[in-house]
Amino acid sequence: MIKVGITGGIGCGKSTVVAEFARLGVPCFVADSVAGAYYDDPVFLEKVRSLFGDGVFRIDGTVDKRAIAARVFSDSAMLGRLNALVHPRVLKDFDDFCRLHAADDYVLFESAILYDHGFERMMDCVVCVYLDAEERLRRLLLRDGGDAEAIRARMANQMPAEVALMRADYVILNYEGNPRRRQVAYIDYKLRSK
Repeated sequence: MIKVGITGGIGCGKSTVVAEFARLGVPCFVADSVAGAYYDDPVFLEKVRSLFGDGVFRIDGTVDKRAIAARVFSDSAMLGRLNALVHPRVLKDFDDFCRLHAADDYVLFESAILYDHGFERMMDCVVCVYLDAEERLRRLLLRDGGDAEAIRARMANQMPAEVALMRADYVILNYEGNPRRRQVAYIDYKLRSK
């Protein structure tokens, strides 16, 4: 079974591309979704509390993820501590996912920070979903509203899209009007032919 990393900057349309692979029957591990479920685990929540304090918790005991994001995107040391808490668990869950899908031709591991944290070293190849920064910003403002400067700050915390593009084995150009489905089908064909 081939392990395929899929990455791209915030707002590039990774989720849409992953959905295309899933439509073709490819098992897709979405790291952010998996990690998001950890916030339902009381043991994990206690680790979050010891790291950030009570200020990131709501009155009902749930985590305010926006409060955590505001802290970590302005404090790289805190981001590093959060990553040290989350990443080993995500990688273990991905190993379990791979064992579960061992009979499949390949699996996808989707992560915006694939290159930033060396996850690509665990992959047999990488697909980069590419969209230039201004178009990503435009889409994010349409989708989520919010502050353009805050979005730019989050983008600045990720590897530049052009660097990821140059390091990838396959690239999907995710512009409107570009044949996304055809690009995914081509990569799927190549991976199943290996």
